[in-house]
Amino acid sequence: MGKQTFTAMAGPRATKRARTIGVGMLGYAFMGKAHSNAWKKMGYMMYPPAAVPRLVALCGRNADALAEAARRYGYERTYTDWRKMIADPDVEALDNGAPNDLHARPCIEAARAGKHVFCEKPLARTADEARAMRDAAVKARVKHMCAFNYRFVPAVRQARDLIAAGRLGRIYHYRAVYLQEWVMPHYGTPLIWRLDRKVAGSGALGDLGAHVIDLARFLVGEIASVSAATRTFTDRRPRPGSKAAVRVDVDDAFASVVEFENGAIGTIEASRFAAGRKNHAVLEVNGEKGSIRFDLERLNELSVFWVGEEPRETQGFHDVIVTESHHPFVANWWPHGHILGWEHAMVHEVAHFLECIAASRDVGPEGATFDDGYRAAAVCDAILASAASRRRVEMAY
Repeated sequence: MGKQTFTAMAGPRATKRARTIGVGMLGYAFMGKAHSNAWKKMGYMMYPPAAVPRLVALCGRNADALAEAARRYGYERTYTDWRKMIADPDVEALDNGAPNDLHARPCIEAARAGKHVFCEKPLARTADEARAMRDAAVKARVKHMCAFNYRFVPAVRQARDLIAAGRLGRIYHYRAVYLQEWVMPHYGTPLIWRLDRKVAGSGALGDLGAHVIDLARFLVGEIASVSAATRTFTDRRPRPGSKAAVRVDVDDAFASVVEFENGAIGTIEASRFAAGRKNHAVLEVNGEKGSIRFDLERLNELSVFWVGEEPRETQGFHDVIVTESHHPFVANWWPHGHILGWEHAMVHEVAHFLECIAASRDVGPEGATFDDGYRAAAVCDAILASAASRRRVEMAY
């Protein structure tokens, strides 16, 4: 395929050519598709961009499927060995969308090679693995970002801005659930990698719970202790293409009670056994001056309640459509009321990452750094430890 020539010069606000940053993508399935979509859109939608991505290389194991994905998404070349892709001088940033067992080594080696690193969540299978990734990226002085994309949903960022501005006052509660149904018995899901601890690290905890754990830290603050229970409801599944059943060693669901360093308390739970729930992530924050509720399946809305509004007899939650041009990120898109989708958070996310590279800005606190990824992993480990011991676990990062 020919060299990509896209540049950002199409509008009146652009006065000079944006810097190009070469991206190498590891993985081409669900996250590879989602990230590729974001890279391709950001240069002309988040405009003018601080930098423009050049889709240099795509890496995976199946050469035929890889070649097809590269043609489809527009990558210049392919690799079946991530080490060779990292050695490519045109690759300046690694985008790691591979399964969890391939997060640590490629990201650590990329950082050591001076490449910036952007990695899917959960950052790693364990806190120890995540800490090694963080330490390598910090030592190498490269930009590092964990892809907790829900930080970049306009309604979630608006909620954070309101909380940070003191509009809710003292925070009392955080409660969050993330529910799906796709591994329930009637789906007949075999033992895919997300159900294998050696690859995934955990089940619903890392897959879903990590998101709302990160949002707990993003919105409310550091978690101080956890108490939890986990369950595996279907403990044997066949391997793909086989009828022989093997043991499932990850959680199907967990429920936890958390305490925050600032005195707030919360509940966090996730399940992949919630019949009827497709991608149901809901959180609520209660404070002395009001409450905020967010539902991922209604991601353009916030439900808000402000203490003291009149008339009291009609007071209650009301829904706000977060699509005005003054809301976070929205000015880059459509007129108000023209709603955004799940994929747009990733466009905002990769634009932030490239801006941090181009402008030598810190990825945090708006974006999740590898330290944020490590801390979320430490909370996940504590939840598993609490469930195993049936005792509360104090956090020690």
